Amino acid sequence: MQVILAQPRGHCAGVRRAIEIVETSLAKFGSPIYVRHQIVHNPHVVQRLAQKGVIFVKNVDEVPENAVIIFNAHGVSEQVEAEAMSRNLKIIDATCPLVSKVHTEGQRYAKKGFEIILIGHKGHPEVEGTLGRIPGTVHLVSTVEDVANLSVSNPEKLAYVSQTTLNVDDTKDVIDALQAKFPQLVVGTATKYICYATQNRQAAVKELAKLVDVVLVIGAHNSSNSTRLRESAESEGIPAYLINDASHLNPKWLEGKKRVGITAGTSAPEDLIQGLLDRLNEIEPIDVSVCSGVEENIHFRLPFSLTGA
Repeated sequence: MQVILAQPRGHCAGVRRAIEIVETSLAKFGSPIYVRHQIVHNPHVVQRLAQKGVIFVKNVDEVPENAVIIFNAHGVSEQVEAEAMSRNLKIIDATCPLVSKVHTEGQRYAKKGFEIILIGHKGHPEVEGTLGRIPGTVHLVSTVEDVANLSVSNPEKLAYVSQTTLNVDDTKDVIDALQAKFPQLVVGTATKYICYATQNRQAAVKELAKLVDVVLVIGAHNSSNSTRLRESAESEGIPAYLINDASHLNPKWLEGKKRVGITAGTSAPEDLIQGLLDRLNEIEPIDVSVCSGVEENIHFRLPFSLTGA
Protein backbone atom coordinates (compact mmCIF):
# COMPACT_ATOMS: atom_id res chain seq x y z
CA MET A 1 0.00 0.00 0.00
CA GLN A 2 1.28 3.45 -0.88
CA VAL A 3 0.91 6.06 1.86
CA ILE A 4 1.43 9.76 1.16
CA LEU A 5 1.77 12.36 3.93
CA ALA A 6 0.55 15.92 3.45
CA GLN A 7 2.99 18.79 3.83
CA PRO A 8 2.42 20.75 6.03
CA ARG A 9 0.45 18.84 8.65
CA GLY A 10 0.05 18.75 12.42
CA HIS A 11 1.14 21.34 14.96
CA CYS A 12 1.25 25.02 14.02
CA ALA A 13 3.14 27.84 15.72
CA GLY A 14 0.16 28.86 17.85
CA VAL A 15 -0.35 25.34 19.19
CA ARG A 16 3.35 24.83 19.86
CA ARG A 17 3.41 28.14 21.73
CA ALA A 18 0.36 27.24 23.83
CA ILE A 19 1.82 23.88 24.86
CA GLU A 20 5.20 25.47 25.58
CA ILE A 21 3.49 28.09 27.75
CA VAL A 22 1.92 25.34 29.88
CA GLU A 23 5.13 23.35 30.19
CA THR A 24 7.18 26.47 31.00
CA SER A 25 4.61 27.50 33.62
CA LEU A 26 4.85 24.08 35.25
CA ALA A 27 8.62 24.40 35.41
CA LYS A 28 8.47 27.94 36.80
CA PHE A 29 5.56 27.71 39.25
CA GLY A 30 5.21 23.99 39.91
CA SER A 31 2.00 22.01 39.86
CA PRO A 32 -0.86 22.36 39.93
CA ILE A 33 -1.33 24.76 37.04
CA TYR A 34 -4.90 25.48 35.98
CA VAL A 35 -6.02 25.84 32.36
CA ARG A 36 -9.43 27.14 31.36
CA HIS A 37 -10.94 24.63 28.94
CA GLN A 38 -8.65 22.50 26.77
CA ILE A 39 -5.39 24.29 26.00
CA VAL A 40 -5.83 23.07 22.42
CA HIS A 41 -8.46 20.74 20.96
CA ASN A 42 -6.73 17.41 21.22
CA PRO A 43 -7.42 14.80 23.93
CA HIS A 44 -3.91 13.33 23.72
CA VAL A 45 -2.30 16.72 24.39
CA VAL A 46 -4.70 17.38 27.25
CA GLN A 47 -4.11 13.97 28.82
CA ARG A 48 -0.33 14.28 28.61
CA LEU A 49 -0.38 17.68 30.29
CA ALA A 50 -2.80 16.47 32.96
CA GLN A 51 -0.33 13.72 33.83
CA LYS A 52 2.27 16.44 34.44
CA GLY A 53 0.09 18.28 36.93
CA VAL A 54 -2.21 20.47 34.83
CA ILE A 55 -5.82 20.77 35.96
CA PHE A 56 -8.33 21.70 33.26
CA VAL A 57 -11.42 23.60 34.38
CA LYS A 58 -14.55 24.85 32.66
CA ASN A 59 -14.96 27.99 34.75
CA VAL A 60 -12.67 30.39 36.52
CA ASP A 61 -14.52 29.96 39.83
CA GLU A 62 -13.17 26.39 39.99
CA VAL A 63 -9.64 27.74 40.45
CA PRO A 64 -8.39 28.46 44.00
CA GLU A 65 -7.59 32.11 44.71
CA ASN A 66 -3.99 33.17 44.05
CA ALA A 67 -3.36 30.16 41.78
CA VAL A 68 -1.95 30.25 38.25
CA ILE A 69 -4.48 30.13 35.41
CA ILE A 70 -3.71 29.85 31.71
CA PHE A 71 -6.18 30.99 29.09
CA ASN A 72 -6.25 28.57 26.19
CA ALA A 73 -5.14 29.18 22.61
CA HIS A 74 -8.67 30.05 21.46
CA GLY A 75 -8.84 33.16 23.64
CA VAL A 76 -11.35 34.30 26.26
CA SER A 77 -13.79 37.16 26.71
CA GLU A 78 -13.04 40.26 28.74
CA GLN A 79 -15.60 39.04 31.28
CA VAL A 80 -13.64 35.84 31.90
CA GLU A 81 -10.42 37.82 32.28
CA ALA A 82 -12.07 40.23 34.73
CA GLU A 83 -13.39 37.32 36.79
CA ALA A 84 -9.89 35.82 36.98
CA MET A 85 -8.47 39.16 38.12
CA SER A 86 -11.16 39.49 40.80
CA ARG A 87 -9.99 36.17 42.26
CA ASN A 88 -6.35 37.34 42.39
CA LEU A 89 -5.29 34.68 39.94
CA LYS A 90 -1.97 34.90 38.16
CA ILE A 91 -3.05 35.07 34.52
CA ILE A 92 -0.95 33.69 31.68
CA ASP A 93 -2.50 34.22 28.29
CA ALA A 94 -1.86 31.49 25.70
CA THR A 95 -4.23 33.00 23.12
CA CYS A 96 -2.80 32.46 19.65
CA PRO A 97 -1.38 35.78 18.38
CA LEU A 98 -3.40 35.35 15.19
CA VAL A 99 -6.62 35.13 17.22
CA SER A 100 -5.54 38.22 19.17
CA LYS A 101 -5.06 39.98 15.84
CA VAL A 102 -8.73 39.31 15.00
CA HIS A 103 -9.74 40.80 18.36
CA THR A 104 -7.66 43.92 17.71
CA GLU A 105 -9.05 44.39 14.23
CA GLY A 106 -12.64 44.05 15.41
CA GLN A 107 -12.03 46.47 18.26
CA ARG A 108 -10.46 48.98 15.87
CA TYR A 109 -13.54 49.11 13.66
CA ALA A 110 -15.94 49.04 16.62
CA LYS A 111 -14.28 52.13 18.10
CA LYS A 112 -14.99 53.93 14.82
CA GLY A 113 -18.68 53.18 15.19
CA PHE A 114 -18.87 50.22 12.83
CA GLU A 115 -21.14 47.26 13.38
CA ILE A 116 -19.06 44.09 13.16
CA ILE A 117 -19.98 40.89 11.38
CA LEU A 118 -18.17 37.86 12.80
CA ILE A 119 -18.01 34.88 10.46
CA GLY A 120 -17.71 31.75 12.58
CA HIS A 121 -19.37 28.80 14.24
CA LYS A 122 -21.70 29.48 17.17
CA GLY A 123 -20.45 27.97 20.41
CA HIS A 124 -16.83 27.53 19.33
CA PRO A 125 -14.47 28.79 22.08
CA GLU A 126 -12.67 31.15 19.70
CA VAL A 127 -15.97 32.68 18.61
CA GLU A 128 -17.15 33.06 22.22
CA GLY A 129 -13.88 34.78 23.10
CA THR A 130 -14.04 37.10 20.09
CA LEU A 131 -17.64 38.04 20.79
CA GLY A 132 -16.56 38.96 24.30
CA ARG A 133 -13.66 41.12 23.13
CA ILE A 134 -15.37 43.40 20.60
CA PRO A 135 -17.57 46.20 22.00
CA GLY A 136 -20.78 47.37 20.40
CA THR A 137 -22.91 45.37 18.00
CA VAL A 138 -21.48 42.12 16.66
CA HIS A 139 -23.49 39.89 14.30
CA LEU A 140 -22.50 36.21 14.06
CA VAL A 141 -23.01 34.48 10.71
CA SER A 142 -21.92 31.03 9.59
CA THR A 143 -23.51 30.48 6.19
CA VAL A 144 -24.81 32.25 3.10
CA GLU A 145 -28.32 31.62 4.47
CA ASP A 146 -27.39 33.49 7.66
CA VAL A 147 -26.36 36.46 5.52
CA ALA A 148 -29.70 36.44 3.71
CA ASN A 149 -31.48 36.74 7.07
CA LEU A 150 -29.13 39.35 8.52
CA SER A 151 -30.41 42.82 9.44
CA VAL A 152 -28.12 45.68 10.47
CA SER A 153 -28.69 49.21 11.74
CA ASN A 154 -26.37 51.03 9.34
CA PRO A 155 -25.38 49.20 6.13
CA GLU A 156 -22.84 51.92 5.37
CA LYS A 157 -20.74 51.26 8.47
CA LEU A 158 -20.05 47.53 8.42
CA ALA A 159 -16.82 45.56 8.75
CA TYR A 160 -16.18 41.85 9.15
CA VAL A 161 -13.76 39.58 10.95
CA SER A 162 -13.70 35.78 11.02
CA GLN A 163 -12.80 32.76 13.08
CA THR A 164 -9.24 31.75 12.17
CA THR A 165 -9.95 28.06 11.48
CA LEU A 166 -12.71 28.21 8.87
CA ASN A 167 -12.92 26.54 5.48
CA VAL A 168 -11.39 28.97 3.00
CA ASP A 169 -13.88 28.23 0.21
CA ASP A 170 -16.95 28.44 2.45
CA THR A 171 -15.72 31.71 3.95
CA LYS A 172 -15.25 33.19 0.48
CA ASP A 173 -18.88 32.33 -0.33
CA VAL A 174 -20.09 34.03 2.85
CA ILE A 175 -18.00 37.14 2.18
CA ASP A 176 -19.26 37.31 -1.40
CA ALA A 177 -22.83 37.12 -0.10
CA LEU A 178 -22.13 39.85 2.46
CA GLN A 179 -20.61 42.14 -0.15
CA ALA A 180 -23.53 41.54 -2.52
CA LYS A 181 -26.04 42.43 0.21
CA PHE A 182 -24.00 45.24 1.78
CA PRO A 183 -21.90 46.95 -0.94
CA GLN A 184 -20.36 49.35 1.61
CA LEU A 185 -18.94 46.48 3.69
CA VAL A 186 -15.25 46.91 4.48
CA VAL A 187 -13.86 43.89 2.65
CA GLY A 188 -10.46 42.26 2.44
CA THR A 189 -9.52 38.95 0.87
CA ALA A 190 -11.46 35.84 1.81
CA THR A 191 -8.38 34.60 3.65
CA LYS A 192 -7.66 37.83 5.53
CA TYR A 193 -8.37 36.41 8.98
CA ILE A 194 -8.06 32.66 8.42
CA CYS A 195 -4.69 31.72 9.86
CA TYR A 196 -1.73 30.75 7.69
CA ALA A 197 -1.64 27.22 9.12
CA THR A 198 -5.30 26.57 8.36
CA GLN A 199 -4.87 27.84 4.81
CA ASN A 200 -1.67 25.88 4.23
CA ARG A 201 -3.15 22.62 5.51
CA GLN A 202 -6.35 22.98 3.53
CA ALA A 203 -4.39 23.67 0.34
CA ALA A 204 -2.08 20.73 1.09
CA VAL A 205 -4.89 18.24 1.70
CA LYS A 206 -6.58 19.26 -1.56
CA GLU A 207 -3.37 18.48 -3.45
CA LEU A 208 -2.99 15.26 -1.49
CA ALA A 209 -6.54 14.21 -2.37
CA LYS A 210 -5.68 14.35 -6.06
CA LEU A 211 -3.03 11.67 -5.54
CA VAL A 212 -4.80 9.14 -3.33
CA ASP A 213 -7.94 7.01 -3.03
CA VAL A 214 -8.82 7.91 0.56
CA VAL A 215 -7.67 10.52 3.10
CA LEU A 216 -7.28 9.97 6.84
CA VAL A 217 -7.26 13.11 8.98
CA ILE A 218 -5.88 12.83 12.50
CA GLY A 219 -7.57 15.25 14.84
CA ALA A 220 -10.23 15.66 17.50
CA HIS A 221 -13.87 15.88 16.49
CA ASN A 222 -14.20 19.18 18.38
CA SER A 223 -11.28 20.61 16.41
CA SER A 224 -12.63 23.05 13.83
CA ASN A 225 -9.54 23.05 11.64
CA SER A 226 -9.40 19.23 11.61
CA THR A 227 -13.02 19.01 10.52
CA ARG A 228 -12.31 21.54 7.77
CA LEU A 229 -9.46 19.31 6.53
CA ARG A 230 -11.83 16.39 6.17
CA GLU A 231 -14.28 18.61 4.29
CA SER A 232 -11.53 19.95 2.04
CA ALA A 233 -10.47 16.43 1.08
CA GLU A 234 -14.08 15.41 0.41
CA SER A 235 -14.53 18.47 -1.81
CA GLU A 236 -12.07 16.79 -4.20
CA GLY A 237 -14.47 13.87 -4.57
CA ILE A 238 -12.79 11.20 -2.46
CA PRO A 239 -13.74 9.66 0.91
CA ALA A 240 -12.11 11.20 3.96
CA TYR A 241 -12.30 10.25 7.63
CA LEU A 242 -11.49 12.18 10.81
CA ILE A 243 -9.98 10.01 13.55
CA ASN A 244 -8.50 10.77 16.97
CA ASP A 245 -5.71 8.24 16.52
CA ALA A 246 -4.85 4.86 15.01
CA SER A 247 -7.23 3.02 17.33
CA HIS A 248 -10.16 4.62 15.51
CA LEU A 249 -9.10 3.40 12.07
CA ASN A 250 -11.67 1.17 10.39
CA PRO A 251 -9.84 -1.27 8.07
CA LYS A 252 -12.94 -1.43 5.85
CA TRP A 253 -12.17 2.13 4.72
CA LEU A 254 -9.04 0.77 3.04
CA GLU A 255 -10.65 -2.05 1.08
CA GLY A 256 -9.79 -1.66 -2.60
CA LYS A 257 -7.64 1.42 -1.88
CA LYS A 258 -4.08 1.40 -3.22
CA ARG A 259 -3.05 4.92 -2.16
CA VAL A 260 -3.82 6.36 1.28
CA GLY A 261 -3.30 10.02 2.17
CA ILE A 262 -2.66 11.19 5.73
CA THR A 263 -2.80 14.66 7.25
CA ALA A 264 -3.36 16.06 10.74
CA GLY A 265 -5.03 19.07 12.30
CA THR A 266 -2.97 21.79 13.95
CA SER A 267 -3.53 20.36 17.45
CA ALA A 268 -2.44 16.79 16.60
CA PRO A 269 1.06 15.68 17.71
CA GLU A 270 3.32 14.11 15.09
CA ASP A 271 3.63 10.85 17.05
CA LEU A 272 -0.04 10.16 16.35
CA ILE A 273 0.81 10.09 12.65
CA GLN A 274 3.58 7.59 13.33
CA GLY A 275 1.13 5.48 15.29
CA LEU A 276 -1.23 5.47 12.33
CA LEU A 277 1.59 4.47 9.99
CA ASP A 278 2.46 1.58 12.29
CA ARG A 279 -1.18 0.46 12.30
CA LEU A 280 -1.43 0.63 8.51
CA ASN A 281 1.76 -1.40 8.20
CA GLU A 282 0.21 -4.11 10.37
CA ILE A 283 -2.70 -4.34 7.95
CA GLU A 284 -0.51 -4.35 4.84
CA PRO A 285 3.13 -3.41 4.15
CA ILE A 286 3.33 0.27 3.27
CA ASP A 287 5.58 2.53 1.23
CA VAL A 288 5.62 6.06 2.68
CA SER A 289 6.34 9.32 0.87
CA VAL A 290 5.72 13.00 1.60
CA CYS A 291 4.02 15.51 -0.69
CA SER A 292 5.98 18.57 -1.66
CA GLY A 293 4.52 21.60 0.08
CA VAL A 294 5.02 24.71 2.17
CA GLU A 295 7.78 24.59 4.77
CA GLU A 296 6.57 26.57 7.78
CA ASN A 297 9.14 28.37 9.93
CA ILE A 298 6.93 30.70 11.96
CA HIS A 299 7.59 30.97 15.68
CA PHE A 300 5.67 33.00 18.28
CA ARG A 301 7.34 34.33 21.42
CA LEU A 302 6.23 33.28 24.87
CA PRO A 303 4.56 35.89 27.12
CA PHE A 304 6.84 38.33 28.93
CA SER A 305 5.57 36.99 32.27
CA LEU A 306 7.33 33.71 31.55
CA THR A 307 10.49 34.91 29.86
CA GLY A 308 11.12 38.41 31.17
CA ALA A 309 12.11 39.38 27.64
